[in-house]
Formats: sequence, structure tokens, C-alpha cells
Amino acid sequence: MKRKKLRHNEYYNLQECFDTLYARSVNGEKFYGLIELMSSKENIRLAYRNIKRNTGSKTHGTDKLTIKDISHLSVEAAIVKVQNMFDNYEPQKVRRVFIPKANGKVRPLGIPTIWDRIFQQCILQVLDPICEAKFHKHSYGFRPNRNTHHAIARFKFLINQSSLHHCIDVDTKGFFDNVNHSKLLKQIWSLGIKDKTLLSILSKLLKAEIDGEGIPTKGTPQGGLLSPLLSNIVLNELDWWISNQWETFASSYEYKNNFSKYPALKKSKLKECFIVRYADDFKVLCRTRSQAIRMNYAIRDFLKNRLQLETSEEKSKVINLKKNSSEFLGFSIKAVRKGKTKFGYVAKSNMSKSAKANATNKIKSAIKAIQKNPSKETVWNFNTIVMGIQNYYSAATSITKNLSELNFYLRITMFNRLKNLRTDANFHDMTKTLQKRYKGYKSKMYKIQNMVFVPIYAQRYKTSLAFSQDTCNYTSKGREKIHKGLKAISKEVLSSIMKSFIPNRTIEYNDNRISKFIAQYGRCAISGMELGINDWHCHHKNPYHLSKDDSFSNLAILHESVHRLVHLKDSDKIKALIKVLNLTKRQMEKLNELRLQCQNQAI
Repeated sequence: MKRKKLRHNEYYNLQECFDTLYARSVNGEKFYGLIELMSSKENIRLAYRNIKRNTGSKTHGTDKLTIKDISHLSVEAAIVKVQNMFDNYEPQKVRRVFIPKANGKVRPLGIPTIWDRIFQQCILQVLDPICEAKFHKHSYGFRPNRNTHHAIARFKFLINQSSLHHCIDVDTKGFFDNVNHSKLLKQIWSLGIKDKTLLSILSKLLKAEIDGEGIPTKGTPQGGLLSPLLSNIVLNELDWWISNQWETFASSYEYKNNFSKYPALKKSKLKECFIVRYADDFKVLCRTRSQAIRMNYAIRDFLKNRLQLETSEEKSKVINLKKNSSEFLGFSIKAVRKGKTKFGYVAKSNMSKSAKANATNKIKSAIKAIQKNPSKETVWNFNTIVMGIQNYYSAATSITKNLSELNFYLRITMFNRLKNLRTDANFHDMTKTLQKRYKGYKSKMYKIQNMVFVPIYAQRYKTSLAFSQDTCNYTSKGREKIHKGLKAISKEVLSSIMKSFIPNRTIEYNDNRISKFIAQYGRCAISGMELGINDWHCHHKNPYHLSKDDSFSNLAILHESVHRLVHLKDSDKIKALIKVLNLTKRQMEKLNELRLQCQNQAI
């Protein structure tokens, strides 16, 4: 999904623009007049494309509209609507939804209307490269190309390689609900974003009325597209403040790199500390307990006086990882002695207690769903839940042991609820993909309607790799690590397609024709010939005048001659064109499939 979003920038000719914003931000430049870029036609069309791929686009706001309700609009109508919002923005009411959490509590989400989401996406696309240049390298939450496993890998690295065994656990009380609006706007200004019109819009977004609750005076609404970025801006100040205590401490000492700087720093009374943060969940690791205790007081004071955030006295503590474990992102991590040596500790990780309880409840619910409706679909739902748990917690060193415990406990539930519904299965009843995944595991297998249950315990430990800091969406070198670019398609042709949208057709159609062109690597679906700027057509498989269907699956990109052949009825013209195109038997079969869908006779 992230790779696709990155490619979308290239479809709409905005990658170079975003690269420039990133480079300017790295150089410390100030930004004015960003609204003009945010409200550009290309940026709005890119926002629509990114939004429609998001599963949340099918969720309605207070106006009851989803992405489907606006997909029939023309490109110009959609662009004018969003541009008018930039001229005089007034956010619509936000729909409040409560999502149950694993601990029995609920998480409040604010769902903006679909138009407000497209509007926020337009802002996000321009702010992201500017802010990415300013964010700390060991902040991993809600950022491009980074994930929880990168944060875990960094945490383990500090234990294994740097021998830092004193961990500061800090718990902020309801972080997302307590962000100070004035402080946040000042932080955005300090990043170099000096566009007062934009800051005024962001202020209105933060104060968008919540349906049934009123206008919030603090906090960033969870559920809004801008909330993750805004939360990172708030805590970016904390990242750099902790980093500047040691890791990036500006010293007049002559040094070639940090490794020669640190021995000199160790002679000082500075606190040796490193931060690893994922959204509002962060850990700070120190060399000694006294440093950790002093740093703990300093962090809580910083959060309270600089960021106006309260911390929990009971949950904020210093942990000696050689004696106790620390919970981070669903993992319980402890430093254990390496082998039988007297010296040297390595990180050992398990699923946390809450993670085990949450996984058990999810799998139990899936088993109950199978009992109510024994079918391929419910068994596959069970499999996806189990594989999701296996994939996420594969970064735990004791994952096989943890899942075996779950399996031992859940097998009773499975037997009692499904004993009369399931039948015995063997390894070869699995699909080839599942066979490849679970090769080497020998366990008793069961199936319902030929859909095999995947074994819960079957997951080995996978070493989490640290995030490569060279990876970046906004430099050509950084993008090479993500994808190899659109080598199969001429950039000139791609640019032409983007610019030459059909005004009297829907924004959905104009967007999907680009997707289809890319999916076919710029080649005709029937003949396979490479297409140029002027020799391609977009064909509706089920005729549009009958189906009104502009979906991706109903489109095919064809060479103009092939497209004429699909619709031709004159036998002499058909014979002449076939002779010119010289189609193979397989190509003729594909052609006839399209002709039959168009209610024409097969050739």
C-alpha cells in the first residue's frame, strides 16, 4: 500500500515537487504560500486516488456520504468543490465512534465527512515531505516505510550492542485527547511552516465540532487523516530534546564521528540516553540506574511544562531490564545472560500478557463464528486472524513457545465447539501458498468444506531488521530501496495520460484508466503491443450505457485498432483489420471474450 501511494505521486507528476519541499526543509528554509500547491488540480486528484484505496473511505461521516457517493462526479466538479473549501474552510461535524480495546475500555474515534477527508489528504500530502525532513530518525510511528518491528529492532539493538539495560517507562495520560492546540500550532510554525492561512485552517480542523459532544478545546481527533502527523509534530520536540542530551549533543570536541565523541562525553556528567518512539509509546534507555532516575524526572518535567502533557505516576517508572521486563508494542522484553558467560546480556522477547489475552479472545471469537456458520469463509477468517498474529509476533524470540501455550489452551475450545463439524485433513489439502508457509510442521490437521485450519503454534522467530535510514520517499536514492521506478512505462506517456483527462466523464473513470494503464505496463490487453501517447483507448468490458460501471475491473486498455475491432460489425472491415493486426489464436480468444461482453458476435 505504501509503495502504491509512492507511485501515485509519479502518476500525477508531483514527485519532483515533493522532493523539492523535502530538500528545502532539510536546508532549513521557510515555507509560505503552501495553499496554492495544496489546492492544485494534480494534488486534489492525487488525494482522491489515495483516499479511495483506504478502507476507511467506505465509512460515512455525519453527512452519510462515502467515496461511492462522489465517484460519479466529473474531475472538474470534484476539483472545484475542494478548491472552494480552501477558499473558505468550515469543517463539518465529526461523527463519534467508540472502538473496543483489548483491556475492555473503548477508544474514541472521530470520523470526518468524506469531503473533509479528501481536504485533509490534500494538506497531508504537502506537509509530509516538509515534516519528514525534520523528524528524528528513531521515531517509527505513522511514518512512511517504518513499522513496529523497526522500533522493536532498535530497542533490542540498544540492549544487545550498546549494553543499555536501564529502561524508562513513561505513560502519558490520554495523549491524543490532551494535546494543547496553541502549543501544536507554535510547533508547526517552528518547523518552518509560516503560511498563516494554512495555520488558520489547521486551527479550525482541530476545533471541528464533534457530533453530540461539542467543540473540543484540546486534543487531536483520532480518526482524522492529519492526526498521526500532528501527533508526531507534538512529540518531535521530545525526541530531539532527549537526543540532544547525548546522541546528537553539540560538542566543541574535535571528533570524526559519534563513536569517537562518546568516550569524551562519558567523562562528563551528562546522562547517556537514547529514545525509541512509536507514536505516543516510547522508551528511553540509559547506561546506569542513577542516570535513568534523573532522566525520568527530567522527562516528566519536560512533558508537563513544555508540552502540557500529564504522565501517570503509577505507570511511569525505571526498570532494570536484567531483573524485570518492559512491555513495548505488545512485546515483553528483558535482558538475559548470554549463554553461560558471566558477562554479556541479550534481549529476550515474548508476547506480553495483554497481547496473549487479546490473541486468545480474537481466535475464540473466530471459532464461535465457525460454529454458527461452518463454511469456507469463516474458516478462512480464522486462518487470517491466526496468520496475522503469527506475522506480527514473529519478532518475539519466544514466539513458538508463546503460540504453543495459546494452542494448548484453545484446542479445548476448538474440540468442544467444532468436534461434530470438522473432519481430518492432511498437509496436501492445503493450498500451495499455505503448504509453502507451513512446510516442516507436523501437526494434526482439520478442515471444513475442504478449507484446512492453519496450525496456531506454527511460527518460528524472525529477526527484525533495523530501519535503513537511507530509505526515504523524497530522494531518488531513498526511493531506489523501495521500488525500481516505472521502468516499463514511458514517463512522457504517463504524464500525458494524467493531463489529458476526459472532462465529461467521472473522476472515478479518469482515475481508474490511469490505474489500468499502469497495471497493463502500458501495453494493449489483447495484442500486447506497447502503447504511445495517441494510439490507446480505454474500453468498458460491459458497455457503459448499460452498466454505468467505471470500476477498475470493468476497464481494459487497448490499442485503438484493436478497440475498433472489438466493436466492428462489418465483416469486410473485420477481415481487413485482422489481416493487419495478425493476431494469434490466444489473442483472438481474448478478443472474442470482449466482443461477446459487448453483445457482438464472435469472430
